[in-house]
Amino acid sequence: MWQRNLLFASLSVVGLIALGSRLLSNDPIETPADFDAARYQQPEIRSVLDRVDGEFEAAWQEQGLTSAGLTDDLVVARRLSLGLTGTIPSLEEVRVLQSLPEAQRLEWWISRLLEDRRYADYVAERLARSYVGTDNGPFIVYRRRRFVTWLSDQLHANKPYDELVRELISDKGLWTNNPSVNFLTVTLDEDNKGKPDAIRLAGRTTRAFLGMRIDCLQCHDDNLGKMNLGTKDKSRGGLQSDFHHLAAFYGGVKFSIFGVTDGKDEYKYQYLGADEVEAIAPQPPFGSDFLPQEGTQREQLAAWVTHDQNKPFARAMVNRMWAMLFGKPLVEPIDDIPLYGEYPPGLETLADDFVKHDYDLRHLVRMIAGTKAFRLDSRADFEVTQEHEDAWAVFPLTRLRPEQMAGGVLQAASLATIDAESHIIAKLQRFNEQNQFIQRYGDTGEDEFDDRAGTIAQRLLMMNGSMVKDRTQPNPFLNATTRISVLAPTDEKAVETSYLAVLSRLPSAAEQAHFVELLSGTEGDNRSERLEDLYWILVNSTEFSWNH
Repeated sequence: MWQRNLLFASLSVVGLIALGSRLLSNDPIETPADFDAARYQQPEIRSVLDRVDGEFEAAWQEQGLTSAGLTDDLVVARRLSLGLTGTIPSLEEVRVLQSLPEAQRLEWWISRLLEDRRYADYVAERLARSYVGTDNGPFIVYRRRRFVTWLSDQLHANKPYDELVRELISDKGLWTNNPSVNFLTVTLDEDNKGKPDAIRLAGRTTRAFLGMRIDCLQCHDDNLGKMNLGTKDKSRGGLQSDFHHLAAFYGGVKFSIFGVTDGKDEYKYQYLGADEVEAIAPQPPFGSDFLPQEGTQREQLAAWVTHDQNKPFARAMVNRMWAMLFGKPLVEPIDDIPLYGEYPPGLETLADDFVKHDYDLRHLVRMIAGTKAFRLDSRADFEVTQEHEDAWAVFPLTRLRPEQMAGGVLQAASLATIDAESHIIAKLQRFNEQNQFIQRYGDTGEDEFDDRAGTIAQRLLMMNGSMVKDRTQPNPFLNATTRISVLAPTDEKAVETSYLAVLSRLPSAAEQAHFVELLSGTEGDNRSERLEDLYWILVNSTEFSWNH
């Protein structure tokens, strides 16, 4: 028996050593299938990025602002990982990035993320918040989880964004077999006689797909002219009729045991100040020339919304994807972009390029990530003011979302990448721990880009909560601290590995010297405890909890 135990222990040690040597050095992660080392040097892409960069440079010069310098490649990788997957790069991913030529790192990392199922799952959840909200809705006729999974499948296949939206607006059938119709069934309620709510759908359509808040017109005219919806007279405000003519496209939608179908019912509404209810014909609030004459009312609406000349559609997605990567949108609020007027640098150029490339979301991500604004440092050798952040002359500091905090802690505590290829037990554990953490930390809901200050409760959860505590305690099979303590050949390597795993950067000379001194001469449990303390400090640092 003792021989068997000794053999098992020996094999475990050998396995840990092999695993450690792999994780503490370069890991042979496969090259992404769509990786193109020369992509950013292609004339077509370079000319668009130069134009965007030139627009920002001109704006900075006009405002008398100096921009920060470019930041480190690993910082850019962390920003992309947080924005596209809701977590930070793993140590093994960082090691591969370090091994690549500098000119290839951005393209390699974006290609890897965009092909990773984590990207599709995470962005699908973020988009679903604007499409169907965060509530579970009427359970019998609505399946939010099915909807998000379907949306993730479309993103993973890189389905053109205009095709995806047309399906959301015009699809028919059961909410289980055709998950896209959950966009409509989420609005079903008894007060609307068992039909999808045309008013709510019209509001969702304009906010989510056009980046416009015309739902404020459902009760009254906008006499201040802020809506600026007139096509001939650009000075007039929005009218009640603008909104309800749009809602009328959803007026014929029916619901039965066969699911969502299109009927012939008229949309009726009693305007403010009117004596009686009246029938209202479907009509877009602007751009009537984009509306086709064939198809059902919803098919006509879908074609109008996604028409390549309907610029708000492209602007809205550029603004939303910019917000996901930067932590805040180009135009704030994110769903209140004016139809006419002055736009911030980059918005129109990126929107035109998005249309030109057939609404390819992966291409849009690459273009935003390739801008100088995205690769700027958040620090500078001059006093950084709010004006610098507002003008994108420095990378804006934004507080991490709850799922980014949870995802970051869980990934930092694992030297291996936690992704779709991970063992089912690891994925389930992450799912459960992340959900519990978000519930206690506080979800931001639909208004996810509203600036909210951190709370004392959130700080206490990070400092004393079970997830951070459990993930820094000794555990040779789950936690990075134990593995680093056992496998790092030197104190310097232990500190370096900890910084890369948690903060996605190398320690400064002062940081390295400070923590090496604390580890010097320690061994066994004492050494493990020192590394646990180091991990706890890094995870609870301000640097960890902000996108920068």
